[in-house]
Amino acid sequence: MQIRKLIVDGLWHNNPALVQLLGLCPLLAVSGTVVNGLGLGLATTLTLIISNLAVSLVRNQLPDEVRIPVFVMIIAAAVTSIELVISAWFYQLYLILGIFIPLIVTNCAIIARAEAFAFRNSPLPALVDGLFMGLGFTAVLTLLGAIREVIGYGTLLRQADLLFGDVAAGWTVTLVDGYSGFLLAILPPGAFIALGFMIALKNVIDQRGEARRQAAAVTVITPATTMGAV
Repeated sequence: MQIRKLIVDGLWHNNPALVQLLGLCPLLAVSGTVVNGLGLGLATTLTLIISNLAVSLVRNQLPDEVRIPVFVMIIAAAVTSIELVISAWFYQLYLILGIFIPLIVTNCAIIARAEAFAFRNSPLPALVDGLFMGLGFTAVLTLLGAIREVIGYGTLLRQADLLFGDVAAGWTVTLVDGYSGFLLAILPPGAFIALGFMIALKNVIDQRGEARRQAAAVTVITPATTMGAV
């Protein structure tokens, strides 16, 4: 039951980008295309998995006074390793993502999960929490990248070969031939506007879901109350 709750929280109810509003700097700056968003999202997810698991494994040996510096060191070590892998195997994508890969160290979502969850739970729940918090963040990055790429360039999967290799060289889908582009969509202000609409849509979905649950509860309670009165 706890695992299912962790999955739903990470993907929806407590999504780092849509609910906690953490890690917005890379979210707004890098998500200009699907590939950029997916690349940074996967790097962040891997960091969350490694850091959550490591923090959970050493939590009983850490004095409270030094736990935050240790968290930062663990996260920095994970990010450095991931950065070296990306620079070695995905160099062109590494050049595009630039400073935002090492800046994963300062992502508030990662240290927040280490402090609020991994430090207080056993390794398996900590690993699941890191995985699905990361996947929730990646999903928002990728969807935001898709929206901005469609509006800004009129394409999907632009430069997919940077992440998937030469096999993806022909994956680019041109949705509008001769489209001259929309500059605002590929700039950070465009990302801010698009993210605002995504948050608003999530809130509307949540409110309607809550209204349906309340209506269903009233429907169930009313007959029972009537039967008792008779």
